[in-house]
Amino acid sequence: MEKEKGKIRQRNKNKSKQDLINAVGELLTTKGYSSLKVNNIAATAGLDKKLIYKYFGGTEELLDEYILSQDFWSNVTSEKIPQVINDGGKELTKLMLTSQFDFLEKNEELQKILLWSLSEERKSLKNLIETQEKNGEMIFATITDKFFGEKSREFRAISAIMVSGIYYLNMYAKKNGSIFCGIDLSEEEGKQEIKNAITKMVDKIYEKE
Repeated sequence: MEKEKGKIRQRNKNKSKQDLINAVGELLTTKGYSSLKVNNIAATAGLDKKLIYKYFGGTEELLDEYILSQDFWSNVTSEKIPQVINDGGKELTKLMLTSQFDFLEKNEELQKILLWSLSEERKSLKNLIETQEKNGEMIFATITDKFFGEKSREFRAISAIMVSGIYYLNMYAKKNGSIFCGIDLSEEEGKQEIKNAITKMVDKIYEKE
């Protein structure tokens, strides 16, 4: 009987934690990041604000968990990287960049987080950037740096342009109109043209001189 009660308490705890995380997302997309206060989050979740401190330690820690759950690069872990790579990471790079494009295009919450990170200094946003860099460094240091050797910094610079371009295109399309350089980013054809261009650029980078 005690074992069953323990399972119920754990289920309730997990549900309450998820409700609080979901409340952050709801507030962010409907009212903006200025609304992410402890009372607002608790009210939106329909829970006592004490649970935020009990389950997460505080609002900042709750935001940490929410933000990292939404981000693409923060969830690229070593377990998701193929154990055997024979092409210097070319196909992995294509997959990562096109997947980032699709993920961001569908995730309005992540778009809000990225805009937020450009306009406010906050511990949870700094943690996001540090986690992104840590996971990106894992790929660079263990795979692509070895392949490119002396040109590894050049590859990193080109990657930075492509990653930031993917961020900008998706956020631009949502905020200021879907047409960019004559390509309609609201249409599947336009999205596919961008992804095709990404794969062609990666192929070009990997060409041996």
